[in-house]
Amino acid sequence: MNRDGLVVTAVDQSSLKKKTAVSSSWILLDREAQSTTLDVDKHVIMRRVQIHARDLRILDPMLNYPSTILGREKVIVLNLEHIKAIITADEVLLRDPMDDNVIPIVEQLQRRLASDYPISQGQGEEEDNHPGVRNNFETEFPFEFRALEVFLEAICSFLDARTRELETDAYPALDELTSKISSRNLDRVRKLKSAMTRLTNRVQKVRDELEQLLDDDDDMADLYLSRKLAVASSPVSGSGAPHWFLNSPTIGSKISRTISRGSMETTQEENDVEELEMLLEAYFMQIDGTLNKLSTLREYIDDTEDYINIQLDNHRNQLIQLELFLCSGTVCLSVYSLVAAIFGMNIPYTWKTGHGYVFKWVVVITGPNMLGH
Repeated sequence: MNRDGLVVTAVDQSSLKKKTAVSSSWILLDREAQSTTLDVDKHVIMRRVQIHARDLRILDPMLNYPSTILGREKVIVLNLEHIKAIITADEVLLRDPMDDNVIPIVEQLQRRLASDYPISQGQGEEEDNHPGVRNNFETEFPFEFRALEVFLEAICSFLDARTRELETDAYPALDELTSKISSRNLDRVRKLKSAMTRLTNRVQKVRDELEQLLDDDDDMADLYLSRKLAVASSPVSGSGAPHWFLNSPTIGSKISRTISRGSMETTQEENDVEELEMLLEAYFMQIDGTLNKLSTLREYIDDTEDYINIQLDNHRNQLIQLELFLCSGTVCLSVYSLVAAIFGMNIPYTWKTGHGYVFKWVVVITGPNMLGH
């Protein structure tokens, strides 16, 4: 009985570990657009792509991190709304591939990589057949930028689609509110304005991140993973030259010139971020256009609110005029009531004897005035 109890306890502990283990679903896509679904914890991902836990924490869906594009030594950490990915020089890791918003991105990424892979493979074979031709690696669009372009295109299209949907709902609702001010229409516009504010904040975060990247060349240079990998594995090195080469002044000078020329080209390549800058500028203009649409919608809402306030002020002025008219009528009636009250009192007046005609004149004079009011 004790052994059975121990077995039950062991099973409970193992099931508890499985429940408490933090695991998530990832999809892995390589250069050939071959996909593999991974259900692993964060430690496996950290070992695979050599990333720090603080960077991987940015991709945690339980934590609300702003839109971020970080360039590290060997990876690009990308967190844009529902797109949470890790890009290396050879593969892409995308989180939550079964999400409804992520499935189209996976399909687009597979199509883009599959269409680009045969071209790059054909270029490599042509270079092998013609050894005199210079390697076209510098002019080839790097793998990490192709993946980054898919993600930027997807997030810009997603936010632009949400903006168009909001415009489709907002403009008719605002026009209906201007024609008829009611609690139902006011509540509808209030909800649309709240949705617009949230969407504007999301678009603004993506725009700020792209703007921050464009303003810093060093941050853009960190995104060139293929270049850093090529520089790290470059065979141009003075330590690799044989000793008998260095004894010859002619060969030694040629080697030194080759090394200096290679180092100058490497420095120029490291400082050249024009390719990535053009890519980011294209999508920055697109996300900026989406933000302008939201700004236009906000101005339209503000104009509608001003128009409604003018209408309410007009109704308020009409009510004030009616109130003044009623107060004036009340004052006039109060004067006549005072006269009638004086004559209706049972108090003997000395002037009342022999002046009975006064009452008649008061009735004759005040009667038409009261009827006129």
